[in-house]
Amino acid sequence: MPVHQDLQKITDRIVARSAKSRETYLERMSAARGKGPSRGHLSCSGQAHAFAAAGPDQGELATGQGGNLGIVTAYNDMLSAHQPFERYPTLIRDAVRANGSTAQVAGGVPAMCDGVTQGEAGMELSLFSRDLIAMAAGIALSHNTFDASVYLGVCDKIVPGLVIGAQVFGHLPAVFIPAGPMTSGLQNDEKAKVRQKFAAGECGRDELMAAEMAAYHGPGTCTFYGTANTNQMLMEFMGLHLPSSSFINPGAEVRDALTIEAAHRALSLSDLGDNYTPVCEILSEKTFVNGMVGLMATGGSTNLLIHLIAMARAGGIILDWQDFSDVSDIVPLLARVYPNGLADVNHFHAAGGLGYMIGELLGAGLLHPDTKTIAGDGLHNYTQEPFMEDGALAWRAGTSKSLNERILRPASEPFATSGGLKRLSGSLGTSVIKISAVDPAHHVIEAPVRVFHDQDEVKAAFKAGEFTGDVIVVVRFQGPKANGMPELHSLTPMLGILQGRGYKVALVTDGRMSGASGKVPAAIHVSPEALDGGPIAYLQDGDVLRLDAATGTLEILTHGVLDREAVTADMSHNNYGTGRELFAPFRNAVGTADTGATVFGS
Repeated sequence: MPVHQDLQKITDRIVARSAKSRETYLERMSAARGKGPSRGHLSCSGQAHAFAAAGPDQGELATGQGGNLGIVTAYNDMLSAHQPFERYPTLIRDAVRANGSTAQVAGGVPAMCDGVTQGEAGMELSLFSRDLIAMAAGIALSHNTFDASVYLGVCDKIVPGLVIGAQVFGHLPAVFIPAGPMTSGLQNDEKAKVRQKFAAGECGRDELMAAEMAAYHGPGTCTFYGTANTNQMLMEFMGLHLPSSSFINPGAEVRDALTIEAAHRALSLSDLGDNYTPVCEILSEKTFVNGMVGLMATGGSTNLLIHLIAMARAGGIILDWQDFSDVSDIVPLLARVYPNGLADVNHFHAAGGLGYMIGELLGAGLLHPDTKTIAGDGLHNYTQEPFMEDGALAWRAGTSKSLNERILRPASEPFATSGGLKRLSGSLGTSVIKISAVDPAHHVIEAPVRVFHDQDEVKAAFKAGEFTGDVIVVVRFQGPKANGMPELHSLTPMLGILQGRGYKVALVTDGRMSGASGKVPAAIHVSPEALDGGPIAYLQDGDVLRLDAATGTLEILTHGVLDREAVTADMSHNNYGTGRELFAPFRNAVGTADTGATVFGS
């Protein structure tokens, strides 16, 4: 099937827009390849330092006979998604040692949980942690003693940060290794109902705590389709995971087998052999377009509208929100996974998962089939699935039929004809909205605004009973320069309650929502942000906005708003506490949301 002509046009304009920066990047990677790993050129003292703790691998490292694999890990045992990585370095070292190669943990990167920090001061470090992770990955590999690299990471900012870091060392092969989702617990919709009851004062904290513990109950990624699991999907669509490996639970025999195979695969792609495949060649313009297609077809997290732009720029590729919106217009929604449905990612995987979906999209001409991947040339490799046969990892063709069409549908009979992500433009600037879980009755909201400078102010107003009619809640001074662009997902339960009372409700903010955003329309990532004097800084209580997801517009209807002086805010309270004082350089240097909200510039 030829590639859809509109998808090709989007790709062609990205290629044209990125031509100069992409060429410069690839020239740098070619030069880095020419220099090669420096361990053979290190002084004897330098080599001794690098190999001192390598135990039985010291001799192999010193002679330089075999390949050396660098492991960059986000392991910690506070986060369920990353706890399984504790065992991975041992698995990897043992696996490659059997083939005469070596592996070393090059370094660790921080991994924080947006669920733990939701509504807390720590959330103001979350977005910045992505760029810090990229820097930490760079430090890990800066010793330049590795022939290939593997990356152990799952959650919201960790995978994007690792991808950015991997591209700085883009002359090396890079394989991303997942840990998988936790097994299914309390259904996500039941958990959400308890949250709403608690927000309405209809149940106590003991009932809320019991529900949360039943939902988040063991090792692995959270089972709803938020940013973490969207990341895992992307790594398959973009060819950096082994096929169908993203959603296999921790502890499964095939999970360990895939980790071992990933280590072998990384070294097999190094410049030591005949199959050299550096990550700079895998992460092409076509690959990023395939990632955007996956985002739309699965109804993925809005956070990736920032992260994919930052990830692409690290490789000299320039994306913008219009690209996402245009891809969304032509890509059908093929999955219903919570919060866009009742199923979780385990149910999605059982129904056919990413392998089935990739096959459907390839058949419809909605993916570039000719990308390079760690599994070989061509995205058709990702229609396969792994299984164990006589104790060994093997591969077979995945299902060509959905095993549950309430969760996963063919491209010919989608849940919706578009992906549900839209760019909004108008007199309030530019922003984005995810409508895949929003009832069409709520796609257009015209209402007076209530303006807040802090999410806690919104919660206080709700508790005081101040919302008694249609309202667009505006939460400003939440952009990257103001306070690190925290997620405002903790507002979702109360906004859902207002919607349930029959009011027309929407959220407009220069901050972010979570990948778990759901049924309330939310215009997010508003740019320019309030701290930069964007139009959102001119609004007052009672001004009327019109949010129209159908036409892709967000307009100020009240006359004379932009003739006022922009409101300013005292942000000094965001500058200290919970580590925030350490991130002043990030707040001062960060770019705009529509360019990836990154400190690395363009």
